[in-house]
Amino acid sequence: MNHPMIPPGLSPSRSVGTTQVHASRLGTRIAGVGPLLPPGLDARSAAVLREVVEQYVETGEPVGSRTISRRLPGNLSAATIRNVMADLTDSGLLFAPHTSAGRLPTDQGLRLFVDGLLHFGELTEDERSSITATLATAGRSLEDTLAEASTMLSGLSAAAGLVLAPKAEGALRHIEFVPLGSGRALVVLVAADGHVENRVIEIPAGVPPSALQQASNYLNARLSGRPLLELREYVAGEMAANRTELDTLSAQVVEAGLATWTGEGRGGSLIVRGQAKLLSDVTQIESLAAIQALFERLEAQETMLRLLELAEQSDGVRIFIGADSGLFGTSGVSMVVAPARGEGGRIVGAIGVIGPTRINYGRIIPVVDYTARVIGRLLG
Repeated sequence: MNHPMIPPGLSPSRSVGTTQVHASRLGTRIAGVGPLLPPGLDARSAAVLREVVEQYVETGEPVGSRTISRRLPGNLSAATIRNVMADLTDSGLLFAPHTSAGRLPTDQGLRLFVDGLLHFGELTEDERSSITATLATAGRSLEDTLAEASTMLSGLSAAAGLVLAPKAEGALRHIEFVPLGSGRALVVLVAADGHVENRVIEIPAGVPPSALQQASNYLNARLSGRPLLELREYVAGEMAANRTELDTLSAQVVEAGLATWTGEGRGGSLIVRGQAKLLSDVTQIESLAAIQALFERLEAQETMLRLLELAEQSDGVRIFIGADSGLFGTSGVSMVVAPARGEGGRIVGAIGVIGPTRINYGRIIPVVDYTARVIGRLLG
């Protein structure tokens, strides 16, 4: 039976299996991955840390030395494993929750695991085809396609799926400034596809209707199918070179209108699915309030733009553990995010997963990476 919301041929909990390879040998692009093992972490310590993290990801429970000794080759005794785990604890890579004899990885330990010890499986051709077919745009709007991508990522990761696309900056057909009185005007933008948007702006006191009409005529004469941001850059350059026939008041209207639309209006489409799945592991997150704050911040425009900036700065998948993204300030949460790039490498969005720190990194990373590539082709 197929898992709900998951393309046929894909499993939400497929183990990495025997085809485990390091990121450097896969098509998956992981930004910043490198040999980050600190001095003093030998092969035995690395193997113990890896086993603790993998058991934690699988069960969410503290891991004891006997469990590790049964899983590691070489007939290492439980006493030897305990000594290694004690050293890892002293190094800040493991910790003992409450009075438990077992250990859990710290955020630092998880970071070390992801950066230097993680193994993961490459997606099969059938899995790639399933993702591509699920996101096919035929007969669907772009918003429906993005929602499907977010739902699919949530189903595959047992976490919250995230899709973020910047606000489209299509060509403009017409701009009009309409006086409202009391130092305000209505800006009307008509896109080339017929979509109309309105916004009230503040203008200098005493601006006559003739100045608003002059500002409208000036901008419409320079549209030439330009998107708003390009129009603003063109107008700014022309004004700086004093090659404009606008009087002072009309110029102030133009600047106020364009600044409002290209500044405050830089929103985007944020689609998150599967938020409730974070609650299933609430014991690993500080509190329900932390989860609510997480999504409140994520929905804020400045956070969306910052997330796009983080994605744009990387060539591949980025993994943020705990508060090290600088986005949320929340411990117990991890985010895997990849940029979606269109033609010429232009960033057109971001794809990701947000979940507890025990998400299956080895499974999620290649899925996020490939989904980002597919969405990049669609949005690009």
